[in-house]
Amino acid sequence: MFSGITGIINRGEKLKGTVVLMQKNVLDVNELTSIKSNPVGGIIGGAIGGAFGAVGTVLDTATAFLGRNVALKLISATSADGSGKGKVGKQTFLEGVITSIPTLGDKQNAYSVHFEWGSDMGIPGAFYIENFLQHEFFLVSLTLEDVPNHGTINFVCNSWVYNDKKYKSDRIFFANKTLRGDGKGERKEWERIYDYDVYNDLGEPDSKPTLGRPVLGGSSTLPYPRRGRTGRKPAKKDPKSESRSGTVYLPRDEAFGHTKSSDFLAFILKSASQNIIPSLKSVVSKEFNNFEDVRSLYDGGIKLPTNFLSNVSPIPLFTELFRSDGASTLKFSPPKVVQVDHSAWMTDEEFAREMIAGVNPHIIKKLTEFPHKSKLDSQKYGDNTSTITKEQLEPNLGGITVEQAIQNNKLYILDHYDIVYPYLRKINATETKAYAARTILFLQNDGTLKPLAIELSKPHPDDDSYGPVSEVYFPASEGVEASIWLLAKAYVVVNDSCHHQLVSHWLNTHAVVEPFIIATNRHLSTVHPVHKLLLPHYRDTMNINSLARNVLVNAEGIIESTFLWGGYALEMSAVAYRDWVFTEQGLPNDLLKRGVAVEDPASPHGIRLLIEDYPYASDGLEIWAAIKTWVGEYVSFYYKSDAAIAQDAELQAFWKELVEVGHGDLKSATWWFKMQTRAELIEASTILIWIASALHAAVNFGQYPYGGYILNRPTKSRRFMPEKGSAEYAELSKDYQKAYLKTITPKSDTLTDLTIIEVLSRHASDEQYLGERIEGDLWTSDAQPKEAYKKFARKLAEIEEKLVKRNADESLRNRYGPVKMPYTLLYPSSEEGLTFRGIPNSVSI
Repeated sequence: MFSGITGIINRGEKLKGTVVLMQKNVLDVNELTSIKSNPVGGIIGGAIGGAFGAVGTVLDTATAFLGRNVALKLISATSADGSGKGKVGKQTFLEGVITSIPTLGDKQNAYSVHFEWGSDMGIPGAFYIENFLQHEFFLVSLTLEDVPNHGTINFVCNSWVYNDKKYKSDRIFFANKTLRGDGKGERKEWERIYDYDVYNDLGEPDSKPTLGRPVLGGSSTLPYPRRGRTGRKPAKKDPKSESRSGTVYLPRDEAFGHTKSSDFLAFILKSASQNIIPSLKSVVSKEFNNFEDVRSLYDGGIKLPTNFLSNVSPIPLFTELFRSDGASTLKFSPPKVVQVDHSAWMTDEEFAREMIAGVNPHIIKKLTEFPHKSKLDSQKYGDNTSTITKEQLEPNLGGITVEQAIQNNKLYILDHYDIVYPYLRKINATETKAYAARTILFLQNDGTLKPLAIELSKPHPDDDSYGPVSEVYFPASEGVEASIWLLAKAYVVVNDSCHHQLVSHWLNTHAVVEPFIIATNRHLSTVHPVHKLLLPHYRDTMNINSLARNVLVNAEGIIESTFLWGGYALEMSAVAYRDWVFTEQGLPNDLLKRGVAVEDPASPHGIRLLIEDYPYASDGLEIWAAIKTWVGEYVSFYYKSDAAIAQDAELQAFWKELVEVGHGDLKSATWWFKMQTRAELIEASTILIWIASALHAAVNFGQYPYGGYILNRPTKSRRFMPEKGSAEYAELSKDYQKAYLKTITPKSDTLTDLTIIEVLSRHASDEQYLGERIEGDLWTSDAQPKEAYKKFARKLAEIEEKLVKRNADESLRNRYGPVKMPYTLLYPSSEEGLTFRGIPNSVSI
């Protein structure tokens, strides 16, 4: 149990310590979001003002912690009592406020404390803290100075304190069993209990039948990662579903808020979805008339009632978000994709470039067979083999055959077919109309991709077993054919937008990380080296995920309302999860799987990109390598052999539960690491950190820069492709802009999209970026891991300089494209706001 720390402390000597606490005057998601809804100004202004006013009276000054309000007792790591447990020292209290520490964060206060600690007590390895105040406080850290024969001991706590809590120093490795739930009871706000549940809280069957949603997770049909359990009562009309409420339980430490209202993006998101957006929809017309009408969102603005913006102004972000030029005009920030050229988004080069440098840059695959085949059950869905022919492609292959192009790694495919097609009949029965899409692209000698053909397929009108009805479209630059081609590209992008938001973004970053957070807290003590390694990459994730289940991915929430997949959105992401493979989420294996790279020991990072100018991949490999080097050095310091991995009981329990419970629907997969070697721990940790940091940054912070211009990334299609002789075809021939706008996302949904994705694409001022830690140097007392982390941070700075130089190389056309928009999403650093760059440590928004 004890770590073998040795040393002698003279009898009667006092140990000096510093305790850092944070007052409870930070924004809290449940306090804010539980305020009852009023008119727009009331909910926003009242919520923020009320929250600060109410908690400000709780702990007005730093001296409120003094006296006998906070008690501490040290526990020995090296000297046991008669029962074999560590000896416990005498109780002591905070003595005075320290004002000379320059590194304190906002709202943090430091206090001096002295512990009586005799020579027979050994080295402190843990401590008890007890709160006698009426309200909780946030315990940041305890630092013991000049411990004889040992030096400084840092306890990094970062936890709310209600009553007795035990924290272990960085020298003891055992789990805090009090954090483990048993799957019973409804969780209370003040608890720190971590437990698992299926996604059965998305619908509201008690409200109306159409709001019922299937349970995701717990079956092979609709498998899903587990979420944090809340224990709310079952719905009355569907006992398999959980009832919903305005607040969602989070383990208390996960609900820690930000100190600035402008940083509390989760609350802003909730307020926008429940108040701002309905108000906007009530005052705007349904349709755009032309492309200039869309651009007026950024240039001229939208006319609004005189008092509208004054009602939303209490939240600073909204005054910036809407950029009012007066009391009756609303303006959005111009998205980067049209800041230089309003029409470059329409080019084929930009359409293709965004598949490797856009917001969903990791879907494109090398074409390995022709014709391309589907994996759908032919007995149920008929023959879904692509209908694109060699004769259609070869005139545009520069004199080579399809077989030669495949052999020379020249043909690629954006395939949005197998997930979409089985749901098309249901989707097309609603107000939306859509296709499953395949796009074939040719890699040209200048390194750019050229689309050759788009195949759009929909179910046979008689029965699925007859197979699809497919049509193939080709590039055109003049006449109605050019308008048809523009529409064909729009149907592709609608599919890509849905896949991006529901699979690439929500499922493959937000949802898959949550089980890791739960398992870590249930089995790894706060001082376990793997806990310390992973902790920065968990910040705010459970918080934002719970909010998403409440207002974004819930039944008739923002995503269902504004994206093509509608009420089947999360269900379709569950279908995608069937094929999720953890070991393929790391960038090198992902590139190899998609065939866009090959193994090559002579190349940097051991693989060679077949699309050499692939901004996401080339930049990402730099970040991946830096993460893996850092993780390798860290793991090798704490684990000197593979045997140490196998013998670490906490690590083994963590991994076993993660696989068998957290991702339990895939527990039988043979690709899971066995977690018996240092190489496996290094690879698994690198993959997880990559997902939470760089992958999420790549798919999140470009949402508004690319998708803020709805013409470029529509989220819905409402009409089928016009057929010759129809009124829609005649309209397309006469006014292609109006026909295009009648097909894609309507105006009211566009305003919803823009409002939400601008919030989602922002960085908070207190964001923690890759290479940074909120604890500074206090996260460990071991010098070698500290230096390795500093080296990691320096490497990231070097990488950023390298990426800046790449973007200045005009020969790399895919890095900026026709829209003149350099690829900066994987620059590690960023400032606050909408920056199109920066890699936060975690899935924090």
